[in-house]
Amino acid sequence: MPHPEVSSQHNRTPFVSRWIMAVSSGVLWVEQRAIMGLMYVLVALILLNVVTRYSGTPLYWVDESAVYSVVWLTFIGASAMTRLHLDFAMTLLTDRLSPRAVRIAEIIADFGVVAFALVLGWMCWLWLGPAGLARAGFDAKAFSAQSFNFVYTERTQTLNWPTWALYLILPLFSVTMVIHGLANALEDMDLAPRTTFEGFEMTQADGIN
Repeated sequence: MPHPEVSSQHNRTPFVSRWIMAVSSGVLWVEQRAIMGLMYVLVALILLNVVTRYSGTPLYWVDESAVYSVVWLTFIGASAMTRLHLDFAMTLLTDRLSPRAVRIAEIIADFGVVAFALVLGWMCWLWLGPAGLARAGFDAKAFSAQSFNFVYTERTQTLNWPTWALYLILPLFSVTMVIHGLANALEDMDLAPRTTFEGFEMTQADGIN
């Protein structure tokens, strides 16, 4: 997947806007490569599962690995699609609005994405309780005894991995969605030059997404 091409108006953009746009582009670059890597991993796991089951020696950890690969791939892909404007769009109402009203609807949708991501991040903070874990001296058992939150003591069934490490995709997703949502809002408010992504002509869709 290619690098985004930024227009020549970059130098006239306020520093904060340039910083947000740069961070968003960097996050998107990482997400694109993570998506490709996870897709390779998922295909390899599926092929391994087919071969081992056909040979009569199934590896049960492969199924769990594939499930978690799909989960991470879904959240990372959703974040990248938001920045590329490839997510689902509802145009039944906006098709009947004036260009000015469409622009306002786009900005409202952008900040709706940011608000959703912030609420999700706040819920992840309450759920994972990093402050309580720090007060417990990063002792997972002591934290569980105090809060009855066993997220740091649970492990996956076959891989025996700590589940909290796999759950980190949720707060990570909320952070990247805030960044991409702000970048989209800056573009729609003409506070930053609109980024075009080579090979993604669909990013210029008229839908509100």
